[in-house]
Amino acid sequence: MAHLIRHKISNKLTNAAHTVSNKSQAKVSGVFARLGFQAATDEEGVGFAECDDLDYDYRHGMQMDVLQGDAEGDGGRMDGGEGETDGDSRYQRDGITDRRRPSAALKSGGSLDEEKPKITTWEAGWNVTNAIQGMFVLGLPYAILHGGYLGLFLIIFAAVVCCYTGKILIACLYEENEDGVLVRVRDSYVDIANACCAPRFPALGGHVVNVAQIIELVMTCILYVVVSGNLMYNSFPSLPVSQKAWSVLATVALLPCAFLKNLKTVSKFSLLCTLAHFVINILVIAYCLSRARDWAWEKVKFYIDVKKFPISIGIIVFSYTSQIFLPSLEGNMQRPNEFHCMMDWTHISACVLKGLFALVAYLTWADATKEVITDNLPSTIRAVVNLFLVAKALLSYPLPFFAAVEVFEKSWFQDGGRAMFPDCYGPGGQLKSWGLGLRVALVVFTLLMAIFVPHFALLMGLTGSLTGAGLCFLLPSLFHLKLQWRNLLWHHVFFDVAIFVIGGICAISGFIHSVEGLIEAYKYDIHD
Repeated sequence: MAHLIRHKISNKLTNAAHTVSNKSQAKVSGVFARLGFQAATDEEGVGFAECDDLDYDYRHGMQMDVLQGDAEGDGGRMDGGEGETDGDSRYQRDGITDRRRPSAALKSGGSLDEEKPKITTWEAGWNVTNAIQGMFVLGLPYAILHGGYLGLFLIIFAAVVCCYTGKILIACLYEENEDGVLVRVRDSYVDIANACCAPRFPALGGHVVNVAQIIELVMTCILYVVVSGNLMYNSFPSLPVSQKAWSVLATVALLPCAFLKNLKTVSKFSLLCTLAHFVINILVIAYCLSRARDWAWEKVKFYIDVKKFPISIGIIVFSYTSQIFLPSLEGNMQRPNEFHCMMDWTHISACVLKGLFALVAYLTWADATKEVITDNLPSTIRAVVNLFLVAKALLSYPLPFFAAVEVFEKSWFQDGGRAMFPDCYGPGGQLKSWGLGLRVALVVFTLLMAIFVPHFALLMGLTGSLTGAGLCFLLPSLFHLKLQWRNLLWHHVFFDVAIFVIGGICAISGFIHSVEGLIEAYKYDIHD
C-alpha cells in the first residue's frame, strides 16, 4: 500500500516538473526570439509552435490580435499525419490577411490557391500594358511641347523608375523564413503600408494608401468625363453644344455604373477597347508620317519651360501608374518568379511606343500641339477617331469607378465591424438604397469636377504629381527601405533614397505649378 502511494506521488511530481519545464522553455524561447535569436522548437508541442509564431510576428513589428478560439479541441491536436499543428487560438495581424496554415484556413472557410484561377505571364503583362498604355498617352505630345528632349528623357526615366519601384513593391510582400526561403506574408499595398507603420500606428499606413488610391481612381474617372466632353466638342464644333453640355450627356450614359455588382459585363469589352486604342494610335502615327516632310525638328530643343515643365512631369508619371494593382496581379500569376521579366518587357515596350508617339506627334504640329493630340487632326479624320476614343473612355470609366467604390466601401462601411459607418449592404448582400445614393453621388461628383475643371492636361499633371508620384515613387522606395533594410546592398539603398528625393521634388513642384496653371486658366478664362 505504501509503495503504491509513493508511486502515485512520484508520478504527480514528475508530471508537475514536466509542466514547469515546458512553460519555462516556452518563456525562454520567447525571450531569445525577442533578442533576435531563434530558439529551438519542438514540433510536437503546440505551445512551442504558437510561441514561435507569436515571436516571429513580434520580430517583424506586427501588432497581434488574439482572437477567440474554437470551442472544442485542445492545443496539442495534430492535423492529419503531416505534422501541422492546429492550436485552439487564432492570430491575425491588424490590417493584414490571416496567415494561418493551409489546414487551418480550410477549416475556417478559407480557400487554397487552386480555388482561384491563375493567370499566365502573358495575361499579366497584358493587364499591365492596359494600365500604362491607356488613353492618357494622348497628353504626352503636350509634355514634349514644354520639355523638348528632356521630356523624351523623362519618358524613358519614368519607365525605368516605375519598373524598379514595381519590383521593390512586390519584394515588400515577402519575408525570409527560418530556412532562408522567401515566403509571401502580405497580400496588398495596404498590408505593406500597415506593416511599415506597426506597431505604434498599425492602421495609419493603410488609411494613407486607401485615400491616395481613392483620389487617383476618382481623378481618373473625372479625366474620362473631361476627355469625353473635349473630344465630342472638338469633333462637332458646328453644333450649338458646349463642352460642358457634352460632359453632362456623357455622365448620363455613365449613371448605370452605380448599379454595378461586378465587372463581368464590362470586362468583355476590355480587349476590344484596348485593340481599338492601338488602332487609333496607329492611325495618328500614320497621319503624322504622311507629313514627315514638314516635321519641325528645329522646334525640339533642350531648353524647358520652367513654369509648365513640372506639369509635364506629372503627365508622364501618371501615364505609367500601375502600382496599385501589382500585388494582386503578382499573387494571381501561375509563375510569380517571372514577374520581373514581365515588368521589364511591358515597360520597355511602353517606353518605346510612348516616346515614338509623343515625338512624332509633336514634330507634326510643333507649337500648335494641343492638350489632347487628336484635336490637332483634320476635321474629317478627327470626328471618326474621337468617336472611337469617346466610346473607349465611356467603357473604361466603370473600371476605376468600381475599384474606387470597393476601396471606399471596405474602408468606411465594411471594415469588419470597425468601420465608421454602418454596412451599406443588407443581410442578403443586396445594396441598400442609401448606398446606391452614395454611388450616384460619386458619379455626379465626377461630372461636377469635369464641368468646373475642364482642363485635361492640368488635371492629369495635378493627379500625377499628387498621387501618382506618391504611389509610384515615394511610398515604394520608403517601404522598401523600412521592410528590407537588413537585406539591401548599398546601391539598393542609394537608388531608393535617390528615387524618394527626386520623386518628392517632382511631386511638390508639379503640384504647385499645376495649381498655378489652373488658377491662371480661370483668371484669364483659358479653354482647352
